[in-house]
Amino acid sequence: MRDVMHVGVDDTDSPRGGCTTYVAALLVTELERLGCEFVDYPNLIRLNPNVPWKTRGNGAVSLRFKCQSSRVEEVTQRILQVVEENSDLECVNTDPAVSILCGEVPLEITRFAFKAIRDVVSVEEAFQLASLTGVKTYALKGRRGVIGSLAALGMVLTNDYTFELIAYRSKVNVGTPRQVDYESVVTMDEKTKPYTFNNYDPEKRRILITPHGADPILYGIRGESPQILLEASRMLVVKEPIERWVIFRTNHGTDMHYSSLQTVEELKPYQPVSLEGTVVETPKTIQGGHVFFKLTDGTGTVECAAYEPTGSFKDVVKQLTVGDRVRVYGGVKPPTNQHPFTVNLEKLEVKELQLQLLYLNPKCQVCGRRMESAGKGQGYRCEKCKTKQPSKIWEETPRALKPGLYIPPPRAQRHLTKPITRYGLEKNGSPIDLTGKWHHP
Repeated sequence: MRDVMHVGVDDTDSPRGGCTTYVAALLVTELERLGCEFVDYPNLIRLNPNVPWKTRGNGAVSLRFKCQSSRVEEVTQRILQVVEENSDLECVNTDPAVSILCGEVPLEITRFAFKAIRDVVSVEEAFQLASLTGVKTYALKGRRGVIGSLAALGMVLTNDYTFELIAYRSKVNVGTPRQVDYESVVTMDEKTKPYTFNNYDPEKRRILITPHGADPILYGIRGESPQILLEASRMLVVKEPIERWVIFRTNHGTDMHYSSLQTVEELKPYQPVSLEGTVVETPKTIQGGHVFFKLTDGTGTVECAAYEPTGSFKDVVKQLTVGDRVRVYGGVKPPTNQHPFTVNLEKLEVKELQLQLLYLNPKCQVCGRRMESAGKGQGYRCEKCKTKQPSKIWEETPRALKPGLYIPPPRAQRHLTKPITRYGLEKNGSPIDLTGKWHHP
């Protein structure tokens, strides 16, 4: 008899190196060697991006495969061995953990996964739920990693999802500059968009598929299907060996971290939020180029911030004015001595613009030219037609800002933020096809 096993893994890396997706890639090879049959692509699940204890992208992974019932214990022990051997156990903040479940994923764990993406959950909550649902948890050092491993196990991605092909470096090259040809990335981006996304930032002419740290990832390409990712990877000119690669199914670019519309009075620290309200303070730019404005929704007022690295996005925010109706999306930064709660903006939807009125010299009703002052207290006159008007007038003028959705450039987008190119390409529980090549070796 063959059981379906669900395995969640989290927190194997540290700021100085390592990568949980690399551990998943090693496990893929090892599990197939043990005779396991995968029923889904490995899942890469990005959790709440605002929590302060994350390493980098706050990602956890899950593996779902069929296994002979008689070999479940053997497979479990091999998984734990691979995770332990490839975790940075010497880092004080690294708490690798594994969660394992045989059979169907209970709805309670899926709900927990959504909460871990949209809110803050406790270690105690994770352990209690695991105990109630029969999930076996293995904390290899501290306990915090169990949150991510359990959430990854529970997030089965039955709504929108994307894919990411991640290629890994040979160990000898880790820590050196990545040898991926710049022009080949630009060409790949042009030929595959919108079915791949966030490969390249045109504002800064910066490629985005290569990270910069001492982790084993060589590059990662994100897109709508495994087929387009394989096609895109073949377009790259890579000048160093690739040790292995894997295609993950993921919640990247789905906006999964936003729940329904919230109110200011409901805000909690570190939450991803979406709020709708009215601008009540003209945006101001502070030292460093960061832009702040205040928003009210009738339940309270909150400060919103667009930071300098968001480039053209902060320039959009600068154009807001008092009375504009907007919907903001972002993460809640806790209050400090200098600032109350702040929503760090990830995107902005301009719903309705306030009329812009300027106090201007009147126009001549004959020729349409703007009149000149006729002298102090003498009104205004047209030099050409000699017509007169007694005073200036309020006149509506067009605004450069238009209603619509505004998102930071690709370099400033978070993993979960849905890019403009994905609107209209969302999926909804499509069948999983593992017949093609999805990993090497």
